[in-house]
Amino acid sequence: MAVRIRLSRVGATKQPAYRVVVMDSRSARDGRAIEIIGHYNPRTDPVEFHVDAEKAARWLSQGATPSETVERLLRHAGILPSTR
Repeated sequence: MAVRIRLSRVGATKQPAYRVVVMDSRSARDGRAIEIIGHYNPRTDPVEFHVDAEKAARWLSQGATPSETVERLLRHAGILPSTR
């Protein structure tokens, strides 16, 4: 089973907020998650991003791959090392 850390959309129409979830890569975007590890709200100023660093590090060490957006957010939060 290929596990990914990605965003799952929640919120009302035209008011998106996202959960940072661990799920099977073959699941639908808003399908059943294995675990919810945080949330992301791009509509606030500044952008609100909270993630449980311990859970994220554990899933990454077990081979979960983050989506491009989640990888960028984790790098910005300091959970993943910067590529520079």
